[in-house]
Amino acid sequence: MTAQPEFPVEYPVTAIPHTINAIGDALTGAKRALFYSEVLAADETAVPGVMRRWWKAAMLDAAPGAEASRANASAGRALVSVDDLAARVEGRR
Repeated sequence: MTAQPEFPVEYPVTAIPHTINAIGDALTGAKRALFYSEVLAADETAVPGVMRRWWKAAMLDAAPGAEASRANASAGRALVSVDDLAARVEGRR
């Protein structure tokens, strides 16, 4: 017997592998340079935290419409209430 999800799961963004090279490749410009400088300067106990933080940033940057969404939020345009967002995520709208 295998467990199957009740609802099909579709991810709009493919997960970036949690490796230094994959994270670095996913970042661009100044973010990439800052990531490499931080990860190379970190001691062995701090590297996982640096990678985790930058992996999250890379995944957010990879989301469809991320640039436009940030620009809208900064300008106060096209804002979505928490209730509307929850409804979208749950597929009610």
